[in-house]
Amino acid sequence: MAGSGLRAACGIVSAGLALGVAELVSVPVGAGSAPLAAIGATVVDHTPDGVREWAIDTFGTDDKMMLYLLMGVVALIVAALVGVVERTARPIGSVVLGVFGIGAAWAALERPAANWTWALPSVVGVALAIVSLRWLIRRYEAFGAPAMVRGGGAAVPDPAKATAAQEDRAHAPEIRIERGAAEAGSGGGAPFEGDDARLSARGANWPRVVKPDVARVDRRQVMRGIVGVGVLAVAAGIAGRVLGASARSVAGERAAVRLPPPNVPVPPVDPAADLRVPGLASYLTPNSDFYRIDTALTVPQVSKETWSLRIHGMVDREIRLDYADLARRPSVERLVTLTCVSNPVGGDLIGNASWLGYRLDALIAEAGPHPDADMVLSRSADGFTAGSPLAALTDGRDALLAVGMNGEPLPVEHGYPARLVVPGLYGYVSATKWVTELEITRFDRAQAYWTRRGWSERGPIKTGTRIDTPRGAVRAGKVTIAGVAWAQHRGIDAVEVQIDNGPWQPARLAAEPSVDTWRQWSYDWDASAGTHTVRARATDGTGTVQTAEVADVIPDGASGYPSRTIRVG
Repeated sequence: MAGSGLRAACGIVSAGLALGVAELVSVPVGAGSAPLAAIGATVVDHTPDGVREWAIDTFGTDDKMMLYLLMGVVALIVAALVGVVERTARPIGSVVLGVFGIGAAWAALERPAANWTWALPSVVGVALAIVSLRWLIRRYEAFGAPAMVRGGGAAVPDPAKATAAQEDRAHAPEIRIERGAAEAGSGGGAPFEGDDARLSARGANWPRVVKPDVARVDRRQVMRGIVGVGVLAVAAGIAGRVLGASARSVAGERAAVRLPPPNVPVPPVDPAADLRVPGLASYLTPNSDFYRIDTALTVPQVSKETWSLRIHGMVDREIRLDYADLARRPSVERLVTLTCVSNPVGGDLIGNASWLGYRLDALIAEAGPHPDADMVLSRSADGFTAGSPLAALTDGRDALLAVGMNGEPLPVEHGYPARLVVPGLYGYVSATKWVTELEITRFDRAQAYWTRRGWSERGPIKTGTRIDTPRGAVRAGKVTIAGVAWAQHRGIDAVEVQIDNGPWQPARLAAEPSVDTWRQWSYDWDASAGTHTVRARATDGTGTVQTAEVADVIPDGASGYPSRTIRVG
């Protein structure tokens, strides 16, 4: 490995040690306090909307994984440069690590749930990384510094090592050549002068002669140091992950939860609600397939034993409920389709489920909201906030504090132990996961996470439809076109399909168990050979036809007709 490669390796393993140790220190401090988690969350908070929506549109629910991958690549490059520029007398790389540590500590302290201890993982990790980097670079300059080799009876530079030798000459230690360590070269040159010859690092002729096999042995000592630090980094990182998961995870607790039977169960879903067309999304979305779009890079692990919901603000009386209190209240089960505002036209950031929970209008009524209040600011355990119109939570629709999803306790990544579900509103203004607070307030007094970033305040869901099938080429003849349409809290009255620029044709609708869910549709098309464009549009329960106006997801959701190009052979 060349000199710059060894230096880069010193930087990489030292940075790895910082991350590994920080992960371990974060176990007793808090899941979001580790540097990558803190920096990643800060990146999410400050990413421009256009870039964020591009990432969601491109990577979908894998957007968080791609962010971690990008941060890892950047960290690898910076760590390598840190090692390359570090010198014993010029600790530039150490300064860069120190700046990183300060930035990571600041990012951790900026998290809503942070306290002063959240700086410790970054501080401790980077401090050890600097010690490691300094030690490795000194070791490199002592043992792995490039040398001169003999050739043709005279000492000549090794071309591959000459540049690094010049860099290190000023700071290299005195090297002692022990008795018998040198012998005459094959080119006929004389051996070292004297049994105790010394090569001074400050002398003009440093180094005079070092056999190539000796240099290789010295570099192996450098590599041993690099490998040793690397092993420590990996071990600390794995230990931090394993201990953190076992200490914080509520997966075992969730698995043991037995949901109370609903006092008002949802009626059995009409089989006619599912057309069972191949390629068409099922009426109920399995929990494992339900989309997840949120700001949490580290999924909050909230125990039902410590969870509580506080209702406060512009109310007559503040209320605080724990999980046991909820179990003593009447529960309801409802079918509701959730939609992300980032869902593009014809996109898949939408899912339908059966939710078990407690009516929000009843909970809010107990607190006695003031007449001039018009907003509910919900807050999650990780500090995320959403602003919902108070009217939408109290107008009689099935707005829920949900604890169950499709017959199971809420999955941890979908909000266990409790979340909000509000029909007719996009998730960014209503679907707060890991919810811990409901503040009754006004839109002119408070702003939520996304509205501070320029998104619409109210967030009503737009009527939409999606074409699920067919995908790709089909044969001429009868072809079934099918998809889903939605207009939560208004329902779907009709869906129409257009082939190329022909007339709009009515599609067959599945049964509609609830106006708060999507509705399946299908259309049998006598397809002729060629390339065709298929479009669809829906009409909601008020008689309003889905708009053809094309709009981006920013600031209040996408609009336009979904289309698909189909080749018929």
